[in-house]
Amino acid sequence: MVTRRTPLPGVGTQYDLATRDGRHISVVAHEDGRRFIAFYSPDDPDACQGTVPLDAQEAARLASIIAPDLADHALPGGELGFDLVTERIPIGPDSPYRGRPLGDTRARTRTGASIVAVLRRTSTHPSPSPDYRLEAGDTLVVVGTREGVDDLSDIIAGG
Repeated sequence: MVTRRTPLPGVGTQYDLATRDGRHISVVAHEDGRRFIAFYSPDDPDACQGTVPLDAQEAARLASIIAPDLADHALPGGELGFDLVTERIPIGPDSPYRGRPLGDTRARTRTGASIVAVLRRTSTHPSPSPDYRLEAGDTLVVVGTREGVDDLSDIIAGG
């Protein structure tokens, strides 16, 4: 089994996986959280048989199905249903929080989810303060329950 990682400047990263039985699967992970999964013919590794586009939420859910988070079992209370997820939520050009301070989201109060970092094109801002101003193109790194993270994603998108 061979895995190859290829940076795609300005786009994201491409991950190629050759399985033990010779199949080729490729995932392009865009910087904005979108993912594209491509499947290739075992007879011709350059012939793409099909692609599946996934948004950030769909990719996170698929990942949790394929590789369940084993950390839940290591954390106290894991058996009690304390399921935490980490997800990236993009600030789109139509977000009502574009150009506003992070504190205006009231994320933790409204959803229980925490914004632990903001990714900007050229830098990462861990533990941003409430007065940190959000911009279109930023990506929020959020930790919370599945429901809380989904609710925050809807709020950030303006829903």
